[in-house]
Amino acid sequence: MTLPLPLRKDRSSREHQPQQLSTLAKSLFIMAYKAAHLAFKSRWHKTDEELCRHSMSFILHKAIRNDFFQSYLYLLEKLPLVKLYALTSQVINGEMQFYARAKHFYREVPATEEGMMGDYIELSNTDIESSREFLRRFVGGVGKAGTNRALDCGSGIGRISKHVLLPVFKSVELVDMMENFLAAVPNYLQGKEDRVEMYYCKSLQEFTPAQQRYDVIWIQWVSGYLTDKDLLEFLIRCQNGLKDNGVIILKDNVAREGCILDCLDSSVIRDLNILHSLIEMSGLTILREERQEGFPDQCVPVWMLAMQKGPGHS
Repeated sequence: MTLPLPLRKDRSSREHQPQQLSTLAKSLFIMAYKAAHLAFKSRWHKTDEELCRHSMSFILHKAIRNDFFQSYLYLLEKLPLVKLYALTSQVINGEMQFYARAKHFYREVPATEEGMMGDYIELSNTDIESSREFLRRFVGGVGKAGTNRALDCGSGIGRISKHVLLPVFKSVELVDMMENFLAAVPNYLQGKEDRVEMYYCKSLQEFTPAQQRYDVIWIQWVSGYLTDKDLLEFLIRCQNGLKDNGVIILKDNVAREGCILDCLDSSVIRDLNILHSLIEMSGLTILREERQEGFPDQCVPVWMLAMQKGPGHS
């Protein structure tokens, strides 16, 4: 819309009219922009569930789908798009919130067995016995993995290293993102700490196992702290870290269907179909999978999967 300007007879006034019109047009444009901005801002806060109708949703969808390409549709069934983005793929101060929130959670977790078990310490012995039995199927024999060195991923204070890996392997290496957990390992291992070759204080999405170094790579209760993209890439890197006949063992909570975001500790629980698809994409071959027995029915199911390099992997 244009506003009528007062007519002037004198030449000097007519010569200044274009400048007055330009200034007024600029003011009108700014007012219109502010109005549109406020309208959009109001709509943003009001229409969380309906945001997919607006262009901004494409950017959010694309970011989440890039990180959780196998899981994101299940996640969107449970959470509005904007909230899901804020909890997962949003980057603040250079750090993705899915990872930043997990670190924040674990700063409050004590470096004890109780802390590692999340207040389910009574299940520790059952977990350990099942893990030992599962591991025995794949090590120490012709065509099986050797018993020289194992890598404990997401090791915490070394519960799995102490009770499952060190009774079998000559040495272990531990990787965890929490420095205080790793600092507690020597005292927790009670005389076995000299068999720890290396400590890596790194998140798994940033960690690369050395080439052909490990007989077994054990990944327990930590895969859910990786996005689909980063879990896939980590499995590929682990594959490269295996010796001949080496085995990767993944043990974790498994959803009965789809994928669930745990907002408390910033992790996802995937179902077997999603895990199978990521493993297949990595080039690994599943040797065996078993459900953990002896846990209460109200617990999320826990599964163990043993994997080996695919036939085409050098």
